[in-house]
Amino acid sequence: MKMIFVFAMSICLLFNYAVSAIPKPEEKRVLDHDPLSHAQHYQNDEHNKQYDHEAFLGEDAKTFDQLEADESRRRLGLIVDKIDGDSDGFVNLSELKAWIQYTQRRYIDDDVNRQWKTHNPNNTDKVHWDTYRKNVYGFLDELASQEPDHPSDEHFSYRAMMKRDRRRWSIADRDGDDELTREEFTDFLHPEESSHMRDVVVTETIEDIDKDNDGQVSVEEYIGDMYRQGEQNEEEPDWVKHERETFTNFRDKNKDGFMDNQEVKDWITPADFDHAEAEARHLIYEADSDADEKLTKDEIIEKYDLFVGSQATDFGEALTRHDEF
Repeated sequence: MKMIFVFAMSICLLFNYAVSAIPKPEEKRVLDHDPLSHAQHYQNDEHNKQYDHEAFLGEDAKTFDQLEADESRRRLGLIVDKIDGDSDGFVNLSELKAWIQYTQRRYIDDDVNRQWKTHNPNNTDKVHWDTYRKNVYGFLDELASQEPDHPSDEHFSYRAMMKRDRRRWSIADRDGDDELTREEFTDFLHPEESSHMRDVVVTETIEDIDKDNDGQVSVEEYIGDMYRQGEQNEEEPDWVKHERETFTNFRDKNKDGFMDNQEVKDWITPADFDHAEAEARHLIYEADSDADEKLTKDEIIEKYDLFVGSQATDFGEALTRHDEF
């Protein structure tokens, strides 16, 4: 579930609550360590193109993946024209980076708009915690009255989720009035985008991985978050062995056998690391057939499977935006 590469930062997605929807207890608001995609960038030590599709297209990837190849290429060509801001016939690093940042920002804006309407149908200036709690977790009140003596595991899971949301809400609530402005609500939904919310992202990540609840992450917990062993005597794949070495040599900086809070923070929010630029450089490297460090439309379309996927995958959402195509 979690990323196994250094492109690490939590992103809050896939928890788009509706008033009528009851969240599943196994769902978490922080599902991954990367702001560009909820696909793993590397799987079994090999590059995962689904990550690139989402980083390049954002929510537009899912429908793109379902298109016939000719239509996929046609629409990709229209996108390339948009990315080429100076219309010189080339997509350079800065243009591709700006596009990737745009797709990520669009996802966040769309998500916030959707949830703001759900939890604030009257479009007032703020949303109160009680309103949000009732919309998302109101069903717990009825459950509590039905099973006061023997609450179910799901009941405990929902309660834990609500407690986690409550903590995050309080941190996002800068003025302490228990109501969130649209800006504060954005921080609540997407804490990875706000510097003052990063600590809660770290806390939630540790809680997700720390199975023995000792407040730190062992190498087994780190590996277990990415890999589930099959047969008892099954040999670990090479990529898992590599991750064990990565933990020992790079993650566990004080060599005590665990990642503490600061070490987890360094892992999921590495200082001075630009995810959008790293992804843009990767895409150029993969598609730049003449090694001039910029891409023509032909070079991008030639590698359309790298940029937009194929009918075999199931990620993204939007090239059905007919006004754009």
